[in-house]
Amino acid sequence: MRRYGALFTPFRIKSLDLPNRIVMAPMTRSHSPGGVPGANVAAYYQRRAANGVGLILTEGTAVAHPAAINDPNVPEFFGEAALAGWARVLAAVREAGGRIMPQLWHVGTMRKPRSQPHPEAPPVGPAMTESEIAEVIQAYAHSAGHALQLGFDGIEIHAAHGYLIDQFFWEQSNRRTDRYGGSIRARAQFGAEVVRACRRAVGPEFPILLRFSQWKIFHYDARLARTPTELAELLEPLADAGVDVFHCSQRRFWDPAFKGSALNLAAWTKKLTGKPVITVGSVGLDGDFISTFSERKNSGVAPLDRLIGMLETGEVDLVAVGRALLGDPAWAVKIRDARESELRPFDVELLKVLT
Repeated sequence: MRRYGALFTPFRIKSLDLPNRIVMAPMTRSHSPGGVPGANVAAYYQRRAANGVGLILTEGTAVAHPAAINDPNVPEFFGEAALAGWARVLAAVREAGGRIMPQLWHVGTMRKPRSQPHPEAPPVGPAMTESEIAEVIQAYAHSAGHALQLGFDGIEIHAAHGYLIDQFFWEQSNRRTDRYGGSIRARAQFGAEVVRACRRAVGPEFPILLRFSQWKIFHYDARLARTPTELAELLEPLADAGVDVFHCSQRRFWDPAFKGSALNLAAWTKKLTGKPVITVGSVGLDGDFISTFSERKNSGVAPLDRLIGMLETGEVDLVAVGRALLGDPAWAVKIRDARESELRPFDVELLKVLT
């Protein structure tokens, strides 16, 4: 444990105590028919909780809006049946001593017309009317309130990778000229209103995380902010609205965010906002997102020394692990106990089952 000791120090988010700095990254599974998570979903998260993950962020869950998702097997976070399923997931994670937050998701214009599970609902995006915007914001707040009522440890708002909130952030997809568009700060307004509505729904002490990225699905070179000054313009309204922790998604955590500095996106976010941050991006793997899929597998045992240095210097606070935890549910405990030689490799074929 000594080599990776910084990963296994406690961390506190408001009133939530985490036993270590390892976060399970949210990863879409499409294993919840009818939007209802079943016993398999509960077992999936329980395995990671029982094997040393400090905080679990669930796969993206649909907020209470008919156009939120485009897959009937993605879990919902509203409705009696789905919420009962999530209550069982929560109980299983608690039984293993774990902590868990749902990620609240709306895909926006990534959804094609007539997509299931609500083919009658047209896709929505930055061109929405203000009344439509208000409905979507309330949908996030509605699902956030359910997370509090069920007893989850907080929520994460998905504002990354080209989905709805990120569509408002990005100048290429947000062409508005009113208060929701134009400047970087104005493009952050929709996201900030979502955060404020969720904060009103859950109160001051319930942790709210927000995941954002520069890159988008199919647009890996996209940039929301080209300089630290522009990044501050984007993040300050979100921080002021009530974000407690920023989850800063990169394809490779070790890549600098801007020229002239070695700091990655998470480190810059912490420097600019003063908020705790989660770094993520190919942690524990010997290749990035794209090479994993082109080469079909990955060893899952890349050295973590650089990451540990970032934790020790306080550049970042928490570390999200995705594919390495898919490949091996016991990844965290094996790292903790210096059993790296026992790690199971990640293989793309695992995506068929995601156990």
